[in-house]
Amino acid sequence: MSSPQSPESSLPLASDAPPLRENIYTIPNLLTVSRILSCPVLGWSILHDDFFLATGLLVYAGLSDLADGYLARRFSMHSVLGTILDPAADKTLMTTLTVTLAIKGLLPVSLASIIIGRDVLLSLSAFYIRYTSLPAPKTFARYWDFSIPSAEVRPTTISKYNTFAQLALMCATTVTPILPVQYNLFVPEMQILVAVTTVWSGLSYVFSKDAVRLVSETRKKLPPS
Repeated sequence: MSSPQSPESSLPLASDAPPLRENIYTIPNLLTVSRILSCPVLGWSILHDDFFLATGLLVYAGLSDLADGYLARRFSMHSVLGTILDPAADKTLMTTLTVTLAIKGLLPVSLASIIIGRDVLLSLSAFYIRYTSLPAPKTFARYWDFSIPSAEVRPTTISKYNTFAQLALMCATTVTPILPVQYNLFVPEMQILVAVTTVWSGLSYVFSKDAVRLVSETRKKLPPS
């Protein structure tokens, strides 16, 4: 005669539960993707000295960034993918501006190297974190299926200030060619500020315990009926 099963033994194991999924096709995410897609046009406009078009695209990037943040908060459209896409869009924008402005001689190569170097290291870290935090089985298809959340990236405080400082510098550098000569936007001073905060923010991701939060797939067990 078989022994009766305890209520706990009849519950499904967490490992048997299907992976968590979320809706990634939200308006905030689409706005963020549109910022990423506008970056090649932005780079082209700078390389071809069309700084009016470049300025217009920067205005769009700023407005769409504000809009997707507002919509995500107002209508509860948050997603783990959004926490990855938003900083990715910022970095794509910054990388495009950094490279093209440096090519045009409007940004020091040394500063461009600091900015790009930090972003490359952070990107490599993000790929590694995605792999290590992805629930089994770790397949190629599941790795690129961002409807399966595994880790949430949270920007540090100094990183937020650095992003603002970088954006301010890139905007000032981009609009300088179309401004009258008498306007002083303190570009050299801003370059020093960006260099310091870029290094500082990179180190903050290394030593901060809250920069990356793993998304647990462990389901809460239901109480026995």
